[in-house]
Amino acid sequence: MFTAVGTAGLRQIMASDDRAEIRRSKGRAEAHPPERIAFLLLPRFSMIAFFSAVEPLRIANRLAGRPLYRWELVTDGLTTVGASNGMRLVADAALDQLGPVPLLFVCASFDHERYTSPSMLARLRQMAAHGTVLGALDTGPFVLAAARLLEGRRVTLHWESAAVFRERYPQLDVSDELFEIDRARITCAGGTAAMDLMLHLIAARHGDALARDVSEQLIHQRIRARNDHQRMELALRLGTANSRLVRSVALMEEHIDAPLAQREIANHVGVSLRHLERLFVSDLGQTPSAYYRHLKLKRGRELLTQTDMSVLEVALACGYGSAAAFSRAYAARFGHAPRTARAQASQTNRRDEDGGVG
Repeated sequence: MFTAVGTAGLRQIMASDDRAEIRRSKGRAEAHPPERIAFLLLPRFSMIAFFSAVEPLRIANRLAGRPLYRWELVTDGLTTVGASNGMRLVADAALDQLGPVPLLFVCASFDHERYTSPSMLARLRQMAAHGTVLGALDTGPFVLAAARLLEGRRVTLHWESAAVFRERYPQLDVSDELFEIDRARITCAGGTAAMDLMLHLIAARHGDALARDVSEQLIHQRIRARNDHQRMELALRLGTANSRLVRSVALMEEHIDAPLAQREIANHVGVSLRHLERLFVSDLGQTPSAYYRHLKLKRGRELLTQTDMSVLEVALACGYGSAAAFSRAYAARFGHAPRTARAQASQTNRRDEDGGVG
């Protein structure tokens, strides 16, 4: 219950499975005004994550026949803010002028570092100190982590950025869940996972029946649990039902920075080295070493384009012993040097901004 009892009430509801208490909370809430939720929109934020969070609230208001929720759009001083798809929204307030609010979500996506200011981080710390529950969608957890507001909490974010986040904040407990709620911090993978998060909050505050009705209005067949998978099952992504091959690739993905020897992988999955090679060639069209190299260089490209890590740091994070070895492999795979990839990513960001984003 964000408005009535602030952070303590939210913790109680999120931690409790006692349906009777939730019904009593609902009864007490009838006389209260709509719950305020602020969305801090960083330039190039994810529109699908934002809409997936807001639309369940809108539909809950309509089905309840009264305003259960009220939301406002906040920026770091911008009058309008553009999403990564080029659409622009008009801000309701500036962050430094925002009054007390029970819950605020940081909505981000690409290039979040560029738009994270020291004043923004200071303001978020101030809000947390005064009892605001802070949430983050998609890459928003980077902002909360930069503000030192996620220490000791379990965190999740979009799977594409999870490896980068783990490199930058190795002390934080990062999960692959759809969303996490941990002591006045709410983090979410973004995309349509924001819909499941909001349905979960609606159920906790106003009951399962309303959440199910909202889900049906959204043509959302089921409300996914927190621990549902973010990504498609590995077997489906690989297009194979061979369990040994799937386990082999999973081992590779788990050991990017300290690659396993092929014989070690073969021993783990219970096949000979020759059999392992046949599995990869027949199902994936390349040898185990080539596939492993593909995974390492893909991770390298993510780190180059999403962080300011040096080429040497990226090389070490991807299992290469030197920047030179990584650069040679990267150029052979992508046709240009690592530094070129970083420069191209910066140019793309500037073009997006010139085209009306940011």
